[in-house]
Amino acid sequence: MFTHRRLRLALATATAASLAGGLLALSAQTAAAATPAKYADDFNGDGYRDYAVGWSGEVTVTYGTATGPGTVTTKFTQNSAGIPGKPGDAGGYGDMFGEGLANADFNRDGYADLAVADRSEKVGTKAGAGAVTILWGARAGLGTKATRIPVTAHADYGFGAALAAGDFNGDGKADLAVADGVHTVYIYRGGFSQSGTTGAVTRHGYSGTLEPTALVAGKVTKDKATDLYVLGQGYKNDKMTQAAWFLRGGTTIRPGRFTTYDASSPDYGPTGVIADFDKNGYGDLAVSDTPYNKHAGSVVVLRGGSDGPATSYRLTQSTAGVATAATAHDSFGSGLSAADTNRDGYPDLAVGVPEEKVGTAKQAGGVHVLRGGAHGLTGTGSQWFTRATAGVPGDATQYGDFGRYVRLRDFDRDGDADLLVSSDYYSPGVLLRAGATGITTDGATEQALIAAFPQ
Repeated sequence: MFTHRRLRLALATATAASLAGGLLALSAQTAAAATPAKYADDFNGDGYRDYAVGWSGEVTVTYGTATGPGTVTTKFTQNSAGIPGKPGDAGGYGDMFGEGLANADFNRDGYADLAVADRSEKVGTKAGAGAVTILWGARAGLGTKATRIPVTAHADYGFGAALAAGDFNGDGKADLAVADGVHTVYIYRGGFSQSGTTGAVTRHGYSGTLEPTALVAGKVTKDKATDLYVLGQGYKNDKMTQAAWFLRGGTTIRPGRFTTYDASSPDYGPTGVIADFDKNGYGDLAVSDTPYNKHAGSVVVLRGGSDGPATSYRLTQSTAGVATAATAHDSFGSGLSAADTNRDGYPDLAVGVPEEKVGTAKQAGGVHVLRGGAHGLTGTGSQWFTRATAGVPGDATQYGDFGRYVRLRDFDRDGDADLLVSSDYYSPGVLLRAGATGITTDGATEQALIAAFPQ
């Protein structure tokens, strides 16, 4: 029986700017050769990156422009034409269509596609079996065609509990990793088509006890294949813990180190991102540990090495240089996103703290930007933004949850990553532009919420 975890805003996980590296491939739908999409999230092939969010049965796509998110949006549910299945739930869990998303040009036709999970889907007579559907990109954008990927249905397995896209075997084709809500990760190799075929599928289960709740894809080792971390709940000394299991990409996916990073309490909504914070050539995993220290929260960084995860360190609001103090229930780490905000070549980390008190406003929230450097992430030179920060639109309000979702991306394509911060699925987000010295409030604007969640 899969465990119900807190509903969270999901987003299409951006993998590489181009998974195929410019190789030509024959599309499954056309006799002419096509170049795979330059961006793994350019759904309409116009050269601009697009944005997708999903929550509670609905997926919203916002199409990009030369200066960032535009005004053209499309919404999809299982009532939309061409989307297989129907809205519903599994044992009262609610409709989870859209809770997991991953994007890539899966059929290599020049348009990015969007994989959408619904771990609550009833398949045949199997309630809660779960399903994953690919919405195919096209000149008109997403929505003209959709295909469900094959899997043997099992009741209450929650197939689609987590998704991630990447080139896991290094052959230049986009692959798709799918976790169920029990114990298994399925990796579908490239070779996707709109008729429903895929490349070979392998299954990976941890030999001990691990319930997957999130997948994080990225380059950890120095080979050309994408690697994968499986985040989830394990057991240590008969106590439920938080853990990260490393799967090394390659011609054969190899299971690696199992790291327990919190042995005190589980977290059913972990967030993680892979980036080379110290520029040593190995990707590091930054993963949230919000239950830490009475839910004051923390971020654990597993340094990358030649065989995957190596040593680790922990960042909190007690780390030197971090602007705010650690207090119970701040939820430091609820939102994470990584990119270079100040053009120094080191990725930085945006850390959401949605339950931080701001002035007298309880749970008003904010976001820290921690700097990457030769020694990895530190609090030195970090930045702190709330709705009360001069130049940030809006007001710091009680239970505002500002920082619940964060995203770093070069929205205006000027060479540094800007910061999008939001509170929930419905409220406008704040877009803070970056400059040579990092994130600024100059020209800060409120925008409709678009994918303010880790890439």
